[in-house]
Amino acid sequence: MKTWQVDINCDVGEGIGNEGDIFPYISSCNIACGGHAGDVQSMQRVILLAKECNVKIGAHPSYPDKDNFGREVMDIPADVLIQSIKNQLGTFYGVLKKENAQLHHIKAHGALYNQTAKDAEAADVYLEAIKEYRDTAIVYAPFGSVAANRAESMGFEVWHEAFADRNYNPDLSLVSRKSDKALIEDPKKVLDHILPIIKKGTVATVDGKTRKIEAKTLCVHGDTPSALEILMYLSRELPKHQVNLEK
Repeated sequence: MKTWQVDINCDVGEGIGNEGDIFPYISSCNIACGGHAGDVQSMQRVILLAKECNVKIGAHPSYPDKDNFGREVMDIPADVLIQSIKNQLGTFYGVLKKENAQLHHIKAHGALYNQTAKDAEAADVYLEAIKEYRDTAIVYAPFGSVAANRAESMGFEVWHEAFADRNYNPDLSLVSRKSDKALIEDPKKVLDHILPIIKKGTVATVDGKTRKIEAKTLCVHGDTPSALEILMYLSRELPKHQVNLEK
């Protein structure tokens, strides 16, 4: 009987404080590095916990916008954004070295993630900022996105990411958080949402149709109210469907 493996990641270090609860149920994490949330102390705390729980460690840079939690596109010069992302990653990497931890991947946060998925200029700015990590870190990016395609052409290893707790538009963009259809909070509905992604390479969109998608890693947002409930449910139910967590 065929089995599947999937990585499950969470955005963490964002002030929620639930990392100790959720880390036993995930295999990689994306740690805020000061752009939208986080500071040296929170990075250190979460990095140490990730090491203890054998969770792969990723950096989660953002627009430098704590006021809006990095969820609004900022109209700032490219060189300013590049320097901000470099500073965020530099700080994060410094903490990693101090704690003798390894950087596994980089995943943009919020508006930066969504903008680089569809906008070539934004993708180029982002990849310019992270290019020094090309040989040492994987890029998490959406399937078919500008960021994923350009990263691959630059020699980055890319893991396509899909979202377990978010609904998709027909163009594979995420339904806006301003919509009441944005989040999938019921654990059973999350399972129903991700099984076709894992097994068939398809995802149901909000218009009731299906689209082709590829995903090596699935995200459950750490600030989704039912995040822990979702992760505990998936840990019980996925093995029943021949899906194993990649550790």
